[in-house]
Amino acid sequence: MTGSGAGTAGSSDSAERGQHRPALPFGLVTKVASAVGDGTHAVRAFRQAGLVRPIRPDKLLRSVMALSRFGPSPAAGSVSGAVHHPNEPAVIDELGALTYEQLYRRTNSLARAFGDLGIGPGVGVAIMCRDHRGFIEATIALSKLGANALYLNTAFAGPQLAAVVDREKPTALVFDDEFAELLDEPARQRSRFIAWHDSEKTTDPTLEELIASASDTELDPPPEPGRVVILTSGTTGMPKGAQRQPPGLGPAVSILSCIPLRHRETTVIAAPLFHSWGFAHFSLALLLASTCVLRRRFDPEATLEAVERHRATALVVVPVMLQRILELPAETRRRYDTSSLRVVAASGSALPGELAVRFMDEFGDVLYNLYGSTEVAWATIATPAELRRSPGTAGTAPRGTTVVILDETGQALGPGESGRIFVANEVLFEGYTGGGGKEMIDGLMSTGDVGHLDEAGRLFVEGRDDEMIVSGGENVFPSEVEHLLARHEAVSEAAVVGVVDSKFGQRLKAFVVREPGTELTADEVRDYVKSNLARFKVPREVEFIERLPRNATGKVMKRELT
Repeated sequence: MTGSGAGTAGSSDSAERGQHRPALPFGLVTKVASAVGDGTHAVRAFRQAGLVRPIRPDKLLRSVMALSRFGPSPAAGSVSGAVHHPNEPAVIDELGALTYEQLYRRTNSLARAFGDLGIGPGVGVAIMCRDHRGFIEATIALSKLGANALYLNTAFAGPQLAAVVDREKPTALVFDDEFAELLDEPARQRSRFIAWHDSEKTTDPTLEELIASASDTELDPPPEPGRVVILTSGTTGMPKGAQRQPPGLGPAVSILSCIPLRHRETTVIAAPLFHSWGFAHFSLALLLASTCVLRRRFDPEATLEAVERHRATALVVVPVMLQRILELPAETRRRYDTSSLRVVAASGSALPGELAVRFMDEFGDVLYNLYGSTEVAWATIATPAELRRSPGTAGTAPRGTTVVILDETGQALGPGESGRIFVANEVLFEGYTGGGGKEMIDGLMSTGDVGHLDEAGRLFVEGRDDEMIVSGGENVFPSEVEHLLARHEAVSEAAVVGVVDSKFGQRLKAFVVREPGTELTADEVRDYVKSNLARFKVPREVEFIERLPRNATGKVMKRELT
């Protein structure tokens, strides 16, 4: 491809349908497929997603050139989108729509402006943005330069941000203006760029100003792809940076083989983009040439309205968002036509079986749940049929992924036996940026969770191995009690923690959020648990609160519960 731009020699999508040639990127797909381990399986997944299709030879050549020059990266994805669908919307946010051609050219300009300011291959840039075009444009521009991107959690407090930035030492920060005060100290002696602002004036240059200042011609590819650093949740301590190379197409094959996402459809991404789940769907959107609908803050009713307005076929969430949608009054939920949805993809925290069933009862059998971690990426995916058959399951491992349960000595356990969950796939992280990593046994990486497999190979996650409570010599995982409490008609949500007890070592304490308009006493909570679980799993203390403290991905911040 030349510097004249990706879309100038391309035609509209309708013209392409009338002038295609027989084959398609089939040769490209099979070449890529062989690299991800199982060519037949990969081709099948890409065909089901609509990626194996007739295509004009000149456009095929441009896509192949982009992939060969930039590798399977956001940079190559933006070029390919502009080649094949220049006039189709790539991103729709609160400022309106950007086509794939506009996204391609704007990120060229932004990359050139960054480059003029000293940002280049291997240089680290921190991004602290909500879900909007600025996040996507900064990510693609850095990819075109081979720079390293560090994604900061928008819910982090000042001390966490200062510690992470001091540890990772990025050269520059891209952030929304609302975070300027939080980042004031960490951003000292670093270049600062504003991605989104609501006020007329900003003290730092904006991405829009940088884009307007530079040429939009194509860039030469970097000597090697930049790295991506996504932070762990930090629910029990300081967030760690999990670094990896751009993941390539392996994750796409695994996800597309289980979740029926399709080429050129519309996806509402409600999950935060800085999290591995939201970021994965941004990456998939570039591969599928999807239209991404974004909103800076999650609002349950606005999400349903966006699905209806854009006739979205996919919605990407973290589980607590499903709960917030179901908490809307029934008449509000019925106001919106969500019949276009084929996929509601959830991940990021535990999905209680009761919540999954309630959601599918109202919105149809469209719910898919991915279990994984920042370190291992994915482990299992539960389909609607599996969630119906076995509520609470995390699903089965997709092809190319191994999930085993090991005991404390590293020996494999059989069906129904609880132990530590270990995973092997092709995108295990490379280690924490501050040093160290997760436990490895024979090429398998620990997820840090405990669970068991059933006879059908379905995984059930019982809790974090570091959250196990030992009370009176008995082992209790809080999630079992939490899931039981969530099924009570008067309970909206609950969390269970261990507190120090002079007699038992630890005792269970439950924090319970009542359903609006209901009455529930601590004795009723204890009696309910006692009638369903062993006596040693009954919380000795029950505290009623207005809402559980959660981070941006919906995980309960248990360190804030005392």
